[in-house]
Amino acid sequence: MTEKNASWEGYFVLLGFSKWPQLEVVLFVVISMFYVVTLIGNLFIITLSYLDSHLHTPMYFFLSNLSLLDLCYTTSSVPQLLVHLWGPEKTISYAGCMTQLYFVLALGSSECVLLVVMSHDRYAAVCRPLHYNVLMHPRFCLCLAVASWVSGFAASALHSSFTFRVPLCGHHQVDHFFCEVPALLRLSCADTRANELTLMVMSSVFVVIPLILILSSYGAIARAVLRLQSASGLQKVFGTCGAHLMVVALFFIPVMCIYLQPPSGKSQDQGKFIALFYTVVTPSLNPLIYTLRNKDVRGAVKRLMGRERERDGGLLSCNFC
Repeated sequence: MTEKNASWEGYFVLLGFSKWPQLEVVLFVVISMFYVVTLIGNLFIITLSYLDSHLHTPMYFFLSNLSLLDLCYTTSSVPQLLVHLWGPEKTISYAGCMTQLYFVLALGSSECVLLVVMSHDRYAAVCRPLHYNVLMHPRFCLCLAVASWVSGFAASALHSSFTFRVPLCGHHQVDHFFCEVPALLRLSCADTRANELTLMVMSSVFVVIPLILILSSYGAIARAVLRLQSASGLQKVFGTCGAHLMVVALFFIPVMCIYLQPPSGKSQDQGKFIALFYTVVTPSLNPLIYTLRNKDVRGAVKRLMGRERERDGGLLSCNFC
C-alpha cells in the first residue's frame, strides 16, 4: 500500500453528511437556528452576570465560564460545518484541522473539569452553608476556573500532537463533519492501538473521573436535602442542583458514547449524529436550563430593565426641562 501523509497534500476533505445530500439543507437551517440560540443565550448569561451585582456569586461566576466555554466550543466547529452544508466545498487545511482538533479537545476537557467545580460549589452551598463564604472565596473560585481552563488546554496539547504523529495513508477523506480523534485514527494504515489506549486513558481522566466526582457531590447533596424540613429550601436546592445535573447528563452521556470505546467499535454515521448533539444542541440548551424558572436571573433582568427605564425617564424629563 502506498503511504501518503495528508500533511503533504495540505488539506483534508470532511465528508460530513454528504451521504445524505437531501438532508444537508435541513441540517443547515436547524443547526443555524441552534447556533443563533447558543450565541444569544450564552452571551445573555455572561452579560447579565457581569452587569448585575446580585449575580456576583461563585455560582454565576462559574456559569459565566461555562457559557464562554460553550460559545468557544460551538464556534470551533459549527461555522465551518455550516459552510460545508451550504456549498460543495468541504475541505479543511492540514493546519486548520490540527487547530480545530486542539481547540475541540481543549474546550471539551475544560468543560468536564468545570462541571466538577460547579458541583463542588453546589455541595458547599447545600452541605456547608455556614462555611460557604470561606470555602468558596473569590480568589479560590478564580483559581478553580483557571485550573479548569489550563488543565484542558494542557491535556489537549499532548493528545492532539500524539494524534497527528500517526502516519495517514492513501486518501485524506475524514468521515466526519469536524476533525475528531476517532475519525482521524481511521485514516491510518499503521497500528493505532497505542493511540486508542491513550484516548481511553484521557477519556477516563476527563470524563469518567469527573463524572464520579460529580455524582459523589450530588450523593452528599441528596442526603442533606432529605434532612431539610423547609419546603422552600427543598425547592431552591432542587431548582439549582437539578439544572446542573441536567447539563451534566446532556454533556457527559453523548461524550461517553463517542470516546469510551475504540474507533472501530461504533458506527461512523451514528457517531456523527451523537457528536452533532453535544457540539450543537447541548450548548444551546444550557442557557435555557439555567435561566428558565430561575428567580435570580428573572430578578436581575427586572432590575436591569428598571435601571434602563429610569435612565430613559431621566433623559425624557431633561428634554422637557
